[in-house]
Amino acid sequence: MRFYFFISFFTLCSFLGYSQEKKTYNIKRTQTPPKIDGILNDEVWKIADEAKDFTQYRPGLGIQDTLGIKTIVKLTYDDNAIYLGAYLYDDPSKIMSQINSRDNFGQSDSFGLILNPNNDAQNDTNFYVLSSGTQLDAIANPSIREDFSWNAVWESKVNIVDDGWVVEMKIPYRSLRFSNKEVQIWGVQFQRGFRRDQSEYSWNPINPTKGNIGLYHGEIRYLENIQPPLRLSFYPFTSGIVNDFDGETTTDLKFGLDVKYGITENFTLDATLIPDFSQAGFDNLELNLGPFEQTFSEQRQFFTEGVDLFDKGNLFFSRRVGSGPSARIDLNDDEVIVSNPNTVKVLNAVKISGRTKKGLGIGIFNAITEVTYGTTRDTITGNIREQVLEPLTNYNILVVDQQFNRNSSVSLINTNVTRNGNFRDANATGLVFDISDGSNTYNISGQAKMSHLNLANDSSSTGYNTFLRIGKTGGNFRYNIDHRYSDTKYNINDLGLNRRNNFSNIGVDLSYRIFEPTKIFNNYFITTSFNYNKLANPNVFTGVELGLRFFSQTRKLIGISGNIDYEPGKQYDYFEPRVNGRYFIYEDRLISNLRISTNSNKIFSANFSFGNTVFFENGRDSKEYSFSVSPRIRFSDKFLLDYTYEYSINNNDRGYTSRIGNDIIFGERDRNIQENRLRVNYSFNPFHALSLTFRNYWDTVEYKENLFTLQENGRLTQNLGYSVDDLNNNPNINFNTWNLDLNYTWQFAPGSFLTALYRNQLFNRDNAASDTYGASLSTLFAQPIQNIFSLRIQYFIDYSTLKNVFVKKNES
Repeated sequence: MRFYFFISFFTLCSFLGYSQEKKTYNIKRTQTPPKIDGILNDEVWKIADEAKDFTQYRPGLGIQDTLGIKTIVKLTYDDNAIYLGAYLYDDPSKIMSQINSRDNFGQSDSFGLILNPNNDAQNDTNFYVLSSGTQLDAIANPSIREDFSWNAVWESKVNIVDDGWVVEMKIPYRSLRFSNKEVQIWGVQFQRGFRRDQSEYSWNPINPTKGNIGLYHGEIRYLENIQPPLRLSFYPFTSGIVNDFDGETTTDLKFGLDVKYGITENFTLDATLIPDFSQAGFDNLELNLGPFEQTFSEQRQFFTEGVDLFDKGNLFFSRRVGSGPSARIDLNDDEVIVSNPNTVKVLNAVKISGRTKKGLGIGIFNAITEVTYGTTRDTITGNIREQVLEPLTNYNILVVDQQFNRNSSVSLINTNVTRNGNFRDANATGLVFDISDGSNTYNISGQAKMSHLNLANDSSSTGYNTFLRIGKTGGNFRYNIDHRYSDTKYNINDLGLNRRNNFSNIGVDLSYRIFEPTKIFNNYFITTSFNYNKLANPNVFTGVELGLRFFSQTRKLIGISGNIDYEPGKQYDYFEPRVNGRYFIYEDRLISNLRISTNSNKIFSANFSFGNTVFFENGRDSKEYSFSVSPRIRFSDKFLLDYTYEYSINNNDRGYTSRIGNDIIFGERDRNIQENRLRVNYSFNPFHALSLTFRNYWDTVEYKENLFTLQENGRLTQNLGYSVDDLNNNPNINFNTWNLDLNYTWQFAPGSFLTALYRNQLFNRDNAASDTYGASLSTLFAQPIQNIFSLRIQYFIDYSTLKNVFVKKNES
């Protein structure tokens, strides 16, 4: 009862609100918009008000800009866009201007315009321009911070001058969502970053010790009589693909269309019709010896852009859409597999999302994948048989998210996967809340989720998952306590990602951080943690975890971070045995890591990391060491090379190997991993870039001759005398992958791109674990190589601009 009273009282206090003084900018309308050329000689800039007197908020607080680095910003607007002109005083010899690809800050000075048409402190649209001319844009809110996968089409121009640099920007109203009120007040913030010392300044002062950054916006006033435009944009594209593998060459020519349509002033429909994901990058494959699913990040733009609403509650993992079929091929006697697809084609996908003036966000997602078949052949009769591995499938998400008090939100999300015919269907529902008090010092957040499966055998399964965290989130000293629970039936993996279930864990975190530089450090924070872990069913203890983490940056911009994690006493692993109810005991594991990064502003810089894992357990001598080095050379503002070498060795590791009858077999093994990655970028200008990426991952696992049997008490024994020769398959592994991508990108018009891509891929897995690296490479190069060349052209068409062109022609 006291607990519910506390939550109610906390929620009530959150409505008290947060207030601070806000700077205001009185904007003037123009009849003659400025030319976006990086020269502030337009008449409108002579009469526009100035926004100035910027204040540092990182690494120091409250430091006023000086005469040599002052910033002066001016705004104006018309019926089509909002315009910005900024004069950023500085010594030109100190301005860093590395040319980067879009949405990459790199080693450049920056200027940012942050707009919040709802003026709600939670839903920003951010536009950044670097001193090199590169554009960056993002949507931002307290849940996701900044999402740079979101892209808009807007204009900017940079000009380096004798006493600094100048930036002009044009933000068309089609890039923003706002109401059609006659007079509007927008939230606004201007930010400026100096790369040389990584200091950041803002127009309206920011207090990073508490609250999200949107609480510290100023305001634009006297925006009058602007109408949200018809937000209708088309992205027609064509792709040509040549794929060569093992002597067989195929070609494909694709045409498609992506559409963005503003259904209302605040809601937008995004659709990809006849999708083309042929230029999505290769996954970084690794050898997985663990009991949990191996996953990879999303690389298809449609599924990464503007999905902040759909990420609520972590019920949406977009890689499920178009991933492998849900069923496996059933082989009859004398049959062999002819084709077994590992992906499913996406027919189309649609997103509708937006937020009202009162903070109500609504998101709707739908995708359809086609029927996918596997094929078998009878070795005696020669008959070919097709089997449906994935029927026509519909993926749906509905999200309702209510924001309030400028710092809090409550969300309801439902996901649904419906497969045609006698296949598995899935549904998941979650309630998510994140509430901060009026002073932005304390926070309570939580989730309550349910999953429901309808299985092919007409049975069903329902599971539950909860999370609750209460803590102090403001000031130097912070803390929180949380509880995480999942029963054995909770399963969201048809459209979400849940690596494991069946847990009931309590965690406590304590942290301390600084917000003012010291003589040595720009900033640092240190966190300690304690976790007490149990199973949900049966209600048994599984282990304790103690953790210490730290991060720091010196005044010379050297980063030092690391962690120490210790699991004292017996730890009961109920997942490594791969058998329900069985567990494996290990004891007193200590994991430590140290990472050091030099000043990345230098022509040459490097990152180093060192890791170690050791067990203080009688009868066990398992040790793991890891090392990585990442040198980086900036030959010029156009040419950048980045190389990474990672090496780890794990001696006498113990883990699941196989089953012999009812016996669970563990092995002791030596594992060695080497990975080489190379990235080379040459940018001709902010709109032309050539990049090369390369990765080679080599992993060997070699087992000791004598194997262990897992006993009922969780301990291992060799008394049954099993050896490697008793296994059906050789457990030793030599795993080697190779990927190379050569990419040329040209933005030939706003929002329009030509992308040429060549890539090749090699893969080999065998049992030659004792091979040297050179011998393993020779075997890898003897495998069939996959070569892919693709050329894609995408053109941006804005309906309003197109309509105006026809109107002018008719008038002529």
